[in-house]
Amino acid sequence: MASALLSGSKYSDGLTVVGISLCTAVVCEAISWILIYRTASYKSLKSTIDKASKKLETMKTTDASPASSNLLKKSSKIKKMDRVESSLKESSRDLSIFKFKSGGVVALVLFMVFGLLNSLFEGKAVAKIPFIPIRLVQKMSHRGLTGDDMTDCSMAFLYLLCSISIRTNLQKFLGFSPPRGAAGAGLFPMPDPKSS
Repeated sequence: MASALLSGSKYSDGLTVVGISLCTAVVCEAISWILIYRTASYKSLKSTIDKASKKLETMKTTDASPASSNLLKKSSKIKKMDRVESSLKESSRDLSIFKFKSGGVVALVLFMVFGLLNSLFEGKAVAKIPFIPIRLVQKMSHRGLTGDDMTDCSMAFLYLLCSISIRTNLQKFLGFSPPRGAAGAGLFPMPDPKSS
């Protein structure tokens, strides 16, 4: 009954893409949990990063206090902060390498699902965008569609948006987001001020 109701709806294709994207995100996070998050080495690396980032934060906040005005104390504190920062970077690098293992499996699953969806919705608009997007976004949102209605949305664009948003929020909800102090934890990591 639910499938009959959904197939008659004008939103059925878009909801199908969103639903498949949600299921894919759950499967990818389950794979990541099996290969990464449940292992002891991941847990130890994460705790090391958390401890180092907290230690670095406390060192930076105590450095701002006027009680540490002695030049000798400052230089030893700077050296200690540099050691903590380097250990934090090393642990973050190890964590990235550790996470890279499951990245190939997750990428394979995502490519398979994308290929399946592409064959199902080829040349078919699955959603309507409530505005006319800018030119660069039009090329992505109208990819593979015929016609001149730029408010039509292709499966590839909707799947991309859903995959990014659902998977990121699912990671946060499940507690699998990168540790707070992990270098390069975001999509665009902040550059190191000391290297410039």
